[in-house]
Amino acid sequence: MGIMRKILILTLCLFFSRLEAQTLSKPTIDDNSKFTNVGNIGLTVSNYGTIGDGFIKQVPVDQPSCEYPKGSGVEHLFGGGLWVGAQTSSGIKVTTGAFNSARFQAGGSTNFEFTNTADPLDVILERSSLLDNQFYSPEAVSHQDFVADFTDTNTYVPGTTNQIFGHNPMGIAVHMETYAWNYPFADDFVILNYTITNVWDDTLKDVYVGLWADLVVRNVNITPPRIGAPFYQHAGVGYKDNDEMKMVYCYDYDGDPGYTDSYVSITFLGADPQPGDQKYRGKVTHNWWLFSGGIEEYEQPPREEVLRYERMRTNFPDDIYWTNLYQRPGNWMSLISTGPFERIDPGQSINVVFAIVCAKKAGFNPATVDDDDAKANLYENIAWAQKAYYGEDSNRNGKLDFVGTDSTEDVNNNGKLDRYILPTPPTPPIVKIIPGNGKVTIMWDKSAENSVDLISKNKDFEGYRIYRSFLNDDRSSEGIFSSMQLIREFDVIDGLFYDTGFDEIRLDQPKTGTYIDPVTKEVKETEFYYQIEIDGLHNGWQYAFSVTAFDSGDASISLPSLESSRLQNVVVVTPGTPAMPEDKELEIGVYPNPYRVNALWDGTQERQRKLYFYNLPANCEVRIYTLAGDLVGSFIHNAETYRGQDVQWYERFANFGSNVQTVFPGGEHAWDLVTEADQALATGLYLFSVKDLDNGKIYTGKFVVIK
Repeated sequence: MGIMRKILILTLCLFFSRLEAQTLSKPTIDDNSKFTNVGNIGLTVSNYGTIGDGFIKQVPVDQPSCEYPKGSGVEHLFGGGLWVGAQTSSGIKVTTGAFNSARFQAGGSTNFEFTNTADPLDVILERSSLLDNQFYSPEAVSHQDFVADFTDTNTYVPGTTNQIFGHNPMGIAVHMETYAWNYPFADDFVILNYTITNVWDDTLKDVYVGLWADLVVRNVNITPPRIGAPFYQHAGVGYKDNDEMKMVYCYDYDGDPGYTDSYVSITFLGADPQPGDQKYRGKVTHNWWLFSGGIEEYEQPPREEVLRYERMRTNFPDDIYWTNLYQRPGNWMSLISTGPFERIDPGQSINVVFAIVCAKKAGFNPATVDDDDAKANLYENIAWAQKAYYGEDSNRNGKLDFVGTDSTEDVNNNGKLDRYILPTPPTPPIVKIIPGNGKVTIMWDKSAENSVDLISKNKDFEGYRIYRSFLNDDRSSEGIFSSMQLIREFDVIDGLFYDTGFDEIRLDQPKTGTYIDPVTKEVKETEFYYQIEIDGLHNGWQYAFSVTAFDSGDASISLPSLESSRLQNVVVVTPGTPAMPEDKELEIGVYPNPYRVNALWDGTQERQRKLYFYNLPANCEVRIYTLAGDLVGSFIHNAETYRGQDVQWYERFANFGSNVQTVFPGGEHAWDLVTEADQALATGLYLFSVKDLDNGKIYTGKFVVIK
């Protein structure tokens, strides 16, 4: 056998052995099913180095990419990903979690260079510091942690023959933890904590770590993202880099004015270099380019590793920024990086922490105005994200301070400096909402009254506040939750606040009842001690209600009164008639009757219309006929399971994807006026029959449609 033939056979054997090893190894599980929902930001995260979801339509829940406020439909991010760049013995290398892609997906696609581990069980771990949460863990940092591990060491997606094209590994493993809280002062940010470890033998030098993102602020209820380029071309971008904060940000310059009055920022919080690092100084760089490029060099995406490293290493020139970029809307890609870290030796790690911070624009100026006054709320929210990051390190010097043998900062007395510690408002009450005819009854427990603040160490409960939305707030540009207003307040008689006491709302005897856990959606049982009835409501309209608990604060340590989150136990309820009692026969009817098209509560499209059948039995079949006796529509009503899910109006306006409980009256069911032949109902008189499926009784009635 000739020498060349032997070499060819050996080469082929090695190739197929490698291919077989890749194929037979355990396949990865790309997990992008998790998104934050305890606070006011809905952010999708993955176990392959990305954030956001690229507006991919998911089933059964269309996940938020970076929705803020919760339930508003205002998205702030197409997608983003971690970047790591370094000098290696074989030259400059940059690994990108994501970069300029119209398709947002896991490893195996160009520029998606991280893959998760080859363990099929290694999906994203969820944990919570809340004792009553199904994911409670003593290791949890926040109210909702996501934990994932991924690596850049694979050139093929494990378990497949899919090559990660253009990927040149540097040999790093990344441990990612994200943190979110439901406190009202800390629910506008999500912290991204990355620990990056060198798992190969080559020392990485002059390391930069960045977070790239396609930031875009648009209201997807007004302008669907899947229309393509026009959705993205209205981003106004900017930065702040001083001793107080380091961030890049985005706002809607002129895309959906009046419907997108908010900011999103990527904020650098801090980093811990490898011990002995003499080079790292916490420097941050900021950079932008256009998604599809442009005429100028600065507008071009850095498609080569050397160019990407240069973007991470240098700031976007200020003279170009203020002349050609400031208040020039476009499809700008944003990158914020920190470095250089002197080195990461084999087996050593560095830690880098960013935060996604959102805020409503302050003031009443046009959307195009972007000044410090407009960013006042963003600055405040960033300050709280920084407080969370520094935790016990109140003077931010990186160590516990002592007076003699006593620490002035060790609030939990464990002898070490802890980050991610925030003052704690009282536990949110457990709430149950019961819809009635033109009213709702709100009941809650007294678990908040035993809350102890982690910072002051005091049991400082002070009182309760009740919030509600108003007519048609569910269709506002900001969403039903941001429109909630304080309507009642009750507090302990102790010389603070209003001293109302609780006599008006306290039950003579606690009532044992069930409620739906806002996190697990499981039915649980508790004792309710307080009750209030809110009347004057309109049947068939959506209202949001919430009960918060607040504390007295502590003037001795300059701690203001803190309040639990309105979003933690918020319930969206539709008042209406309860299910027909078994021992009574009530008149079953329809409202509005006559039904007039383009009423205030209608949607803007034919399929978003609705009318209600009321006083229905708990389990029944409804049929709708023309005067000629032709069947035009029918549905089954079940009081236990019905949530408006068969009507497009509720899909559009009912926040089904926001993890918020929705409560419907047991005796009402909405119908969209669309026939079984998929035609809009015409003007005319219609007849209906209702069959009680439990006892066989039949009821009849009629209604009029006017178009």
